[in-house]
Amino acid sequence: MAKYQLRQTMLDILIRIEKDKGFSNLLLNHELQQTDFNEKDKRLLTEVIYGTVQNQITIDYYLAQFMKNKKKLDIWVKQLLRMSVYQMVYLEKIPDHAIVHESVEIAKIRGHKGTASFVNGILRSMQRKGVPDLSLIANPIERISIETSHPLWLVERWAEMYGIEKTDAMCHENIKHFPMSIRIQPMKTTRASVMMQLENEGFEVEPSSFSSQGILIKKGNIFQTTLLQDGFVTVQDQSSMLTAESLQLEPGMKVLDTCSAPGGKATHIAELMTDQGDIHACDLHQKKVKLIEEKAAILDLHAISAFQGDARKLDEKYEEASFDRILIDAPCSGLGVINGKPEIKYEKQPSDIERLASIQQDIIETAASLLKPGGLLIYSTCTVDKMENNQVVQTFLENHPAFSIDLTFKNELSESLKQAPGWSAEGLQLFPQDFQTDGFFLTRIKRDT
Repeated sequence: MAKYQLRQTMLDILIRIEKDKGFSNLLLNHELQQTDFNEKDKRLLTEVIYGTVQNQITIDYYLAQFMKNKKKLDIWVKQLLRMSVYQMVYLEKIPDHAIVHESVEIAKIRGHKGTASFVNGILRSMQRKGVPDLSLIANPIERISIETSHPLWLVERWAEMYGIEKTDAMCHENIKHFPMSIRIQPMKTTRASVMMQLENEGFEVEPSSFSSQGILIKKGNIFQTTLLQDGFVTVQDQSSMLTAESLQLEPGMKVLDTCSAPGGKATHIAELMTDQGDIHACDLHQKKVKLIEEKAAILDLHAISAFQGDARKLDEKYEEASFDRILIDAPCSGLGVINGKPEIKYEKQPSDIERLASIQQDIIETAASLLKPGGLLIYSTCTVDKMENNQVVQTFLENHPAFSIDLTFKNELSESLKQAPGWSAEGLQLFPQDFQTDGFFLTRIKRDT
C-alpha cells in the first residue's frame, strides 16, 4: 500500500471534499502539514486535488462517453476515475499507462476484481479513443458549462447579467492558476525589503497596483518562509485590500468591522491607522473570533477588540451614530472565489443567493444606523452576483435618503483600477479576468446627515 500512498492520499481528500463537503484548500493544507511527502509529490498532490475538483463537470462529461451502464458509482470509485482522467487529460509528464496501472491497483485494494476490471476498461477505452472535442457543442451556454466546469444554471445566470462574452471569459479565468498576493505589516517592515528577501530566496514577485502594502507572488511558496509566522506579512487577495484602502482611515478613529473573520481586513485597518484607534471586529461564530485575535497577535496589533455577535443585531450593542467608519464585508455566495475554492460552484443554488441577499440587506440596514453623520461605510462581497451587490445597495439607498454613494473613492485608486470595466452607479465590480483576482464588489457609502 505504501507504494501507492500518494494516490491513496489524493483519493482520500477527494472523497472528503464530496462526502463531507470539506473545503479543498483546508483539507489539502492539513494533509501537506501532516505528511512527509517530498516537494515534487506535494506539488503533484496539490495539482491533482485542485485540478480534479476545478474540472469536475468536464471530467464527468468525458467519463459519460465511455460508461455504457449509468449505474450510480460508489464515491471512491467515482473520485478514483475523476482523478485518473484529470491526470490523463490535463497532465503531460505522467504516462497514461502508469496512471491506469496505479488506478487499477488502488481499485483492487479498495474494492474487488470486478471494480478493478471496470476502472481498467473505462480508462483503457479513453486512452485508446481520446476525449471528445468540446468546441463542437452547439449550444454556447452548454459549451461554456462543460468546457469550464460551471453548473448550467450559473452560466445562464451570469450570461443574463453580463452577456455571453464576459461570462465565457470569467468562467475560463476561474479555472486558471492565479498568483498569490500578500500584504506587508508596514509597522514591522517595508515592501521593498520583503520583496528583496523573497527574490533572494528564489521567488518571482512584483508590487501590487491595488495597495502600497501588496505583493504578488508569481513563483514561490510563501508558506515555506518564516515571514507569515513572524508577522511580517499576511496572505490576502489584492481585491480584499481595497476595502481598508478605501475607508480614508486616520489614527484615533472608531471603526466597526461587522463580519470580520478571519481578520484580514480588520488587521489591515489597524495597520493603516498605525494601531492607534478603536477597532471593533465582530463575527457570528465564537471560534472564528479566535482567528481574528490570533491574526492580530501574530501581526503585533493591539487596537482590535474582537467579539462574537450577529451583525444584524449590532444596534442592540451600540448607540446610533457611534462609528467614524464601518466595513461590511458581507457574508455572500462566494462565487467570486471559485478559482481558489472550486467546490463552491457545485454547492450553491439560486435559493442560496436569495437567502444571502436578504441577510446582506438586514446587515447594511442595521450597520448604517451606527455610522456618524459625515462617516463612511464600505460594502463589499467576494461575489459577482448583482442580487448580492448592486441590488442590495440600490434597495438600501432607496429606503435611506440620508445616505449616498460616494464614488469619489475611484479617484483614490490606481490608474488601472480607474479604467476597470466593472464600474457602475453602485460601485466597482471586479471580475476574475480583469486583474487575475477574486471576483469582488466594492462601494463606498456616505452618511450625509
